[in-house]
Amino acid sequence: MNNILIGIIVFFLAVNLLAFLIMLIDKNRSRKNGAERISEEVLFFMAAFFGSAGVFLGMLTFHHKNKKWCFTLGIPMLIAENCAFLYLLYKYISQYISF
Repeated sequence: MNNILIGIIVFFLAVNLLAFLIMLIDKNRSRKNGAERISEEVLFFMAAFFGSAGVFLGMLTFHHKNKKWCFTLGIPMLIAENCAFLYLLYKYISQYISF
């Protein structure tokens, strides 16, 4: 594996771990009355910014936001978009930059 691929994988894992933890925090806050919640816009931003797998795993693990159609349809589409973009980024970088 080259350095570019390792960097992309580490970035992807770090962002998804952060997104997963944000889903956990929001689920815990949803159980408490009066606690300030994390907005759905922030959750979608995290998913769009390469954290879609973490948000999706958070949905499945914590049963959080899984009844909202925009999450059940939108997050899997963002997973496909994130993977396609990262693949194209890797191909572009490895084509023009050699280490």
